[in-house]
Amino acid sequence: MESEEEVMLDHVVINVKGIDASRKFYEAALAPLGYKVTKAYPGFVGFGDAGKSDLWIAQRGPASGGVHIALVCAKRAVVDAFHRAALTAGGRNNGAPGLRTLYHPDYYGAFILDPDGNNLEAVCHLPPGK
Repeated sequence: MESEEEVMLDHVVINVKGIDASRKFYEAALAPLGYKVTKAYPGFVGFGDAGKSDLWIAQRGPASGGVHIALVCAKRAVVDAFHRAALTAGGRNNGAPGLRTLYHPDYYGAFILDPDGNNLEAVCHLPPGK
């Protein structure tokens, strides 16, 4: 497919068992990354900034499990803050903040399992001090 426009991901929806519990988790876990609730409808909550929802949770169908979503951060300290906030919100540690040099020398990430077992990652690709 040829296009003059760059193809980009617009949004992702994760099915959850309980919209209220998942909303509380995602609000707290994503706050250090600058995400906030941008839209909410019965059974659906969108997160993003500037009014654009790029991550949605939805209470519908079977709950998603095993989904892996990585969100980019501009600083390693934000990755650390995400991990702390997500643990405090009830997430389960799936990889403490640290370098993953297998991917590249400056890949600094942290991994959390949400209430339904989805792997939420925060990652910074910049060297220390950037």
